[in-house]
Amino acid sequence: MRGSLDRRRFLGAATGLACAPAFARGTPQPVVVMMCDGFGPDYLEQSHMPALSAWRRKGISRIVEGAMPSVTNTNNATICCGVWSAKHGITGNSYLDERTGREEYMETGDLLLAPTLFQRAKRQGVKSALLSAKKKSISLLGAGADLLLTAEAPGEEWVRRFGPAPDIYSREINYWLWRAAIDLLKTRPDVGCLYVHTTDYPMHTWPPEAAESKEHLSRLDALFGEAAAAAPGAAFLLTADHGMNHKSHCWDLEKACAARGVPLRIAISAERDKYPVHHRGHGGVSWVYCRTRTDIDRAAKAIAGLAGVDAVLTRTEACRRFHLMPSRIGDLAVLGDKDTVFGQLESESEALPAEYRAHGSLHESHVPLVIHNLEGNLHADDFRFNRDLARGVFTG
Repeated sequence: MRGSLDRRRFLGAATGLACAPAFARGTPQPVVVMMCDGFGPDYLEQSHMPALSAWRRKGISRIVEGAMPSVTNTNNATICCGVWSAKHGITGNSYLDERTGREEYMETGDLLLAPTLFQRAKRQGVKSALLSAKKKSISLLGAGADLLLTAEAPGEEWVRRFGPAPDIYSREINYWLWRAAIDLLKTRPDVGCLYVHTTDYPMHTWPPEAAESKEHLSRLDALFGEAAAAAPGAAFLLTADHGMNHKSHCWDLEKACAARGVPLRIAISAERDKYPVHHRGHGGVSWVYCRTRTDIDRAAKAIAGLAGVDAVLTRTEACRRFHLMPSRIGDLAVLGDKDTVFGQLESESEALPAEYRAHGSLHESHVPLVIHNLEGNLHADDFRFNRDLARGVFTG
């Protein structure tokens, strides 16, 4: 790493203090934040990625903890805002809107309660861009960004330049997105902050040992190398929102509890979003809302007896353990084991096919973190969580 930096400015994972690197003052160093959706440690270990391997040797590389639940919206907000869900308010892909009593997708900017990286950049006079495969990331995180692009629904100018974007349910859409990012790095030197969020459809579809997965990550790695060559003075900060595992069993907690004499108000999979082909809406964490407070203990006992349940936490316990916002989770937080997810089914439980892959639990909460070419005298121990990746960028 070049330059010098008081390491104390990068400490504070335990204290919650914002870190402030040297480029937050004067002329900031350009920064590219790479949020590789679903890129768990096993994908890193089993893929040939020479560009990323070089970054790891020369810079900082470690496996860190993500935010819980290990779903995209929670972690995307955590990475982009640099704070826990207790402060930014995004506790899943879905939640219960207590004002209406309805389950809603958690993907609109009005739900985000902390400043984004783009808003911090704007305060430093830095232009920023958010590029995402998924539309939901644009609507959730786009505040403050000067340029927005979703490959799921690109504007006419982008289509003229790069052709129609591939389908959202494809690995090719990630290549299209990164070609657009590289073009920005080459043609828009005024953009000093670029955030690129891919889709995890390939990880939902193929395990890390599959040839299709290896091809996908090899192609992405080549594009990472092109991006670094296009912006040799930029810092490249890479992490993921969650990993991915095969899941063999799903519980419908509403039906299971009703069958055991404890009807629920609602049980919400924290993973459910508008991309059902990925995971059918099933996930490794469920928010359980009881009809009355007297039902909470009974529901907890009934759920704890289900095969595949790792833990049943009260609202208070879950918020303390995972830094969550109490008003946006259930009376109970139910965590599945490595093989188990929760969601809506025709019956109370279902065996899942061998090709089914999903996330949301603690078993998908560890992710890579790689820092390349960042100015300053940094140490790997200063980065313990994916929220640490860019939380000191454009602060001060």
